[in-house]
This record gives sequence, C-alpha cells and structure tokens, in this order.
Amino acid sequence: MTVEPVTPESTLPYPPIHKDKKFVVLSDWDGTITTYDSNDYMTDNLGFGKAKRREGNLEILAGRDTFRDGFRKMLASIVAHGHTFEECKEILRANIKLDPGFKEFYAWCKANDIPVIIVSSGMAPLIRAVLSNLVGEEDANDIEIIANDVTVHPDGKWEIKFRHPSSGFGHDKSQAILPYRNLPNPPTLFFFGDGVSDISAAQHANLLFVKTKLDGENDLAVYCQREGIKHVLFDDFSKALPIVQSVVQGGKTIDDILA
Repeated sequence: MTVEPVTPESTLPYPPIHKDKKFVVLSDWDGTITTYDSNDYMTDNLGFGKAKRREGNLEILAGRDTFRDGFRKMLASIVAHGHTFEECKEILRANIKLDPGFKEFYAWCKANDIPVIIVSSGMAPLIRAVLSNLVGEEDANDIEIIANDVTVHPDGKWEIKFRHPSSGFGHDKSQAILPYRNLPNPPTLFFFGDGVSDISAAQHANLLFVKTKLDGENDLAVYCQREGIKHVLFDDFSKALPIVQSVVQGGKTIDDILA
C-alpha cells in the first residue's frame, strides 16, 4: 500500500498561482539572490557564531536534526544576545548585497512575462527590507515572496513564525512548486537554491540551478550529488540567464542541458 505524503498545514497565505504562464522562476533568497545568507550573517556576527552554525548545518545535512529546529536555535542565539528585530533589519540592509547578475536576470524575466517568485525559509519582513534596498521599491513590490514570518513580543524579543510548523523544514518549499506541477498544462519550472533549506524543493523543479560558494558551504550540491538529483551549477545569475534563455527561446531542451 502506498502512503501518500502528508501536506503540511500552512499558517500563512499563498499568493495565487500563475495558471497562464509557460515558464515560472522560483528562487531561494538567502545566499542565492544575495551573495551572503542574511540569517547566517546574523548568526555568525550577532548570535552563537559560525563554527556552531556550520556544525548545526552538517547535522541537518546528515539527517540528525531538522532544518526547522536547527534554524530556530540559530535565531534564538541572536535574540539571546539582546538584538532586536528592527536592529537586525538595519544591520542586514547595511551589509547584504545582491548577486551581481540578478538585476539583469530579473529584468529579462519581467520583459518576457516570466514570474520570479522568492521561496525562502527566512522571514518576509527582513527580505522585503533588504530587497527594497537592493532593487528599489517598485521591483521589490512586484516580486512575490513566499516565506516565514516573525512574531515580535511586547518586551522586544522576537521569534520566527514558521509557515509549516508541523514540517521538519519549517517551510516546506515543495508546497510552492507542486501546485504548478499539478496544473492541467503545467509551466516549465526553474528553481534556484544553495543550501539545506532548499532540500524540500530540489527534486520538484524541471530545471534545478544550484549555486556554488567560494567558502565551500555547498550543502545543496552535496545533497543533490548524494541523492542523484540532476542539476546545473552556477556562481551568479549572469551565468544562469543564457541557459534559461535557451530553454525559453527553444534553442535547447532541459534534457540537452542536463546531459
């Protein structure tokens, strides 16, 4: 008897799916559209530090901890050091940079009627604050964000509000992709990711792009190699754009690219 996977209940709404599009781009935010993961940045500099964070990521990759619980510990360490949510927002606005090829990539997608949707395990208010700083208010408002949220308590302490608290991912990113796969005429789906938070999405896109990191924190690439999930490595969006263009314009099939 086949047991159907349980769809985790979402505590947060989803934007309507784009039923009439031929192509849809879904992308992780932290460390993928940005050059550095903002939650890692906060943990390394304001929380319990990089060594403990990496130790936690490797526990998640090995299946000994869930992303949800490991991530909660990271953020709790920032709160424990007395940093308010507004302070974190300003620190990230000052320090997080955009992938050098993303603006051109986004502009091309927009001109060709291809939605770009951020699917993140981070917190939407932080993403909006940094995104508007990096791409401007207009584009920041146009880009849909499917992420977690935050609860700020009266005493100034804060904690993440997970989209899927019953899931070990906290935010099961596959739930942003599968509704597209289930359409009568599904679009071609491109997914971009880099880390352990993207594991739940990795096998569901038609074409998966995995970002490589100079610092060696290539957790999604390690996972895909281990699980035999075909993917394309890229180091910034300027390298990914010609590949997406070749599929959209019919020059190459996804099988050609993955071969």
